[in-house]
Amino acid sequence: MKTTISAVCYHHKILTNGESPIMLRICKGGKRTMKSLGISIQTRYWDFATNQPKRNCPNRNYIQQVTLRAIGEYNALVLSKEAMQEEFTPRTLIHESKEEIRAQSVEEFYVKLIADLKAQGAIGTAYAYQNSYGVLRSFNKGRALTYTFGTIDTEFLRKVEVWMRAKGNKDTTLSFQMRTLRAVFNRAIKAKAVAKEKNPFGEDYKVSKFDTRTPKRALNKEEIMKIVNADCSVENNLRHLAHDIFVFSYLCGGISFVDIANLTPANIADGRLVYTRQKTHGAINIPLSEQAKRIIVSYTDYCQTAGYLFPILDIGKHTTPQQKRNRIHKVCHQVNTELRQLARKLNITGEVTTYVARHSFATVLKKSGVNIGIISEALGHQNLKTTQIYLDSFENSQIDEAMRNLL
Repeated sequence: MKTTISAVCYHHKILTNGESPIMLRICKGGKRTMKSLGISIQTRYWDFATNQPKRNCPNRNYIQQVTLRAIGEYNALVLSKEAMQEEFTPRTLIHESKEEIRAQSVEEFYVKLIADLKAQGAIGTAYAYQNSYGVLRSFNKGRALTYTFGTIDTEFLRKVEVWMRAKGNKDTTLSFQMRTLRAVFNRAIKAKAVAKEKNPFGEDYKVSKFDTRTPKRALNKEEIMKIVNADCSVENNLRHLAHDIFVFSYLCGGISFVDIANLTPANIADGRLVYTRQKTHGAINIPLSEQAKRIIVSYTDYCQTAGYLFPILDIGKHTTPQQKRNRIHKVCHQVNTELRQLARKLNITGEVTTYVARHSFATVLKKSGVNIGIISEALGHQNLKTTQIYLDSFENSQIDEAMRNLL
């Protein structure tokens, strides 16, 4: 019995985008099974006589590539089974191959991956992949990424690198984009969208080749003390908050802005700050100085109604990961603007942001002779795993003694 495989527009179903799904139709011995290809089309663009997108279809080439690739893969599977004289039906063919065949283009994979991450609440990762997707679309002159992951080889990566350098991108940006693409490629391997042997990130193309060293952004202790001792109680509320956040970050192990924003009373235990880093998920346990405690106490009224230690997030207003991310991004920008203005007022020429507080904490301790391992959590942007290993090996008493050098 002959097996026929074709792509059809299932016009009986209308999706939420107003289009009808394109299905793979497998027929054998009077039995028929349909399989979604994950793409759709407006019915007016589909030629039902030839089962092809019409010439005026906006995504004609993309749809043709996806359908032809799927038909080819299933035809190859049919030939293999016939050669081995294996019995199969359209339904068993679909079932047996679902882990082997992924008729996905790079475009499809990126779009679904980003949507899934947003649904899971992994907003930061979703935006990183969205940015990577945008770069590849720009490299492809704005066209859809209709090619498969198997097309992304070392030559492809070198062409992207040359293109990015021509646009003025430096090694730091190149490293970020290539590391992100490598992460997406690894996800594609795990999802069986491409064979592991096709991975181009190895001996022939190493992401580690990029120089990601950046100029140090730390202030010296004298400049830090100018900010710590500045009286911002008579300033506007935002300037006051910016000052408190900078000082709190400096006094509390260089805690990042996003981690400060997420602090609640549950993170205070026995006079210590105990929290899990948003970025690395590492556990942090450090002593709270008297000044840091006073900063927390000053926002008690807000905390009682909003549920957070600092007036950034509100448990009643910011409930979804997207809302939290948007709010943190907005307030961080406002705080950094106020910190720059405060720096000018104090005649500090260096850049002053919440990120600078983090680096200044580490640099002041380092210059005080504190063991680099103890403060590496604040410095560990290049190798966070090693940073965490270092931090875990020290007792609280050692960290407590080291932090007495801050003021």
